[in-house]
Amino acid sequence: MAHKKQDTVTIRLDTQPLDHGQAEERAGFGLLEISVNGRLMTEGFDEHVQGYATGPRVSGYHFAEWLVWNWWRLRWEPGPPGKPGADVFRRWDAAHRTATIGEGYVWPNVVISSDGFRCALIAEPSQELAVPFRYLGAARMEVIPAGDLEAEIDRFASHVLEILDNANVHDTNLHRLWNDLRTERADIDSTRFRRLEARLGFDPDEIDERTISSRLEDAKELGDDAVEELAAHAAHLGREANLASASALRRISIDRGFDANADAAVRLNAAVRLDFENREWTESPAWQTGEDAARALRRQENLGTDPVGNARLADMAGTTMSAIENSSVCSDELSFVIAGDGNRSRLALRPKWETGRRFDLARLIGDRLVDGAERLLPATRAHSYRQKAQRAFAAELLSPYDAVDDMLDIDISEERQTEVAEHFQVSPLAIRTLLVNKGRISRENVPFVSDRLY
Repeated sequence: MAHKKQDTVTIRLDTQPLDHGQAEERAGFGLLEISVNGRLMTEGFDEHVQGYATGPRVSGYHFAEWLVWNWWRLRWEPGPPGKPGADVFRRWDAAHRTATIGEGYVWPNVVISSDGFRCALIAEPSQELAVPFRYLGAARMEVIPAGDLEAEIDRFASHVLEILDNANVHDTNLHRLWNDLRTERADIDSTRFRRLEARLGFDPDEIDERTISSRLEDAKELGDDAVEELAAHAAHLGREANLASASALRRISIDRGFDANADAAVRLNAAVRLDFENREWTESPAWQTGEDAARALRRQENLGTDPVGNARLADMAGTTMSAIENSSVCSDELSFVIAGDGNRSRLALRPKWETGRRFDLARLIGDRLVDGAERLLPATRAHSYRQKAQRAFAAELLSPYDAVDDMLDIDISEERQTEVAEHFQVSPLAIRTLLVNKGRISRENVPFVSDRLY
């Protein structure tokens, strides 16, 4: 007998009477609980009952309204971009942190961050003591398939709408938002438009329609996924950043790029390639996918744990050492490979330093191996699943952790880290990041959502 799939995320509303406010608020008021992977994210001390509660008493209507309005961004916008306090971070935070909902309630301090395949929900306790509801417990994070969050938002919104309808409360803003969302998701063109808009970090209809439409035209040449990666990159840099067009990338590749031969680039053997093609990405974090691909390539190419020299790295990318060593030829935008006629491609690298160029070239090798079906392979600074997998691939290919760990032994001083970095021809930051990700160095001062976490 088939077993029912266990719920990974549940949003519950236990409706309770409210004697003031608008009709939709009175009907949709109650005790709100959010559970993820069996862990309660909303528990705390309720001043109204002078005791422990599994969640706050808030407006379920406003919570559903916030979820539906931000649905496209919650589902498809990676992040967070920038640094806490920066304008681009605050805009992202407003669409991804439930504490920003407002309406006079003390909402859970839960951040929802998706990389497209997997979703992290991070809950933090209250910092203030003098609040009607004080959230308790240590900061905690749970990771689920992004599709599970999507399904639970749909279920919760439908449940709140049913509560409203049973109370004869109709034609609310939530009804309108829900109808619009369902219509958009049912239409392929509307879905492509909204997803790209969300990747850019914009609310529905906030950006000029012509900007989105022109980039959807680019997607016919570059690929939908590639253009979405470019959009996430633009959002990561800030709202004022322009989304690179296909024509602009072509010009960059000609003026500031290098020749590459797609047929000469390394490929994983058929059996390994099939494993990645059949992999369920929601089950594996991006860093695991990247590391697995790098280890598979090292085994296939008999690299052992030795450093990968410039000649070998360039050869695996189907280009020449000049792409690595000629740092006077740089792309100001991003690193990428763009296909030309036949097997000819053009390769552009953004970093000016050789270690950075090696790292980005390794990222592009990994992208071709794991996700390289489109004409554009971009290596960006965004936190999408694809970009996180690239960075993990490059780190493991260029500086395999087991070898780094053996070289360091018990000496993880900055001086020793620099020596190891020079051995593998990577930056000291690459080694430090690797040690943080593997738990050898404290994660203190690392952003609350990093490539390694989900």
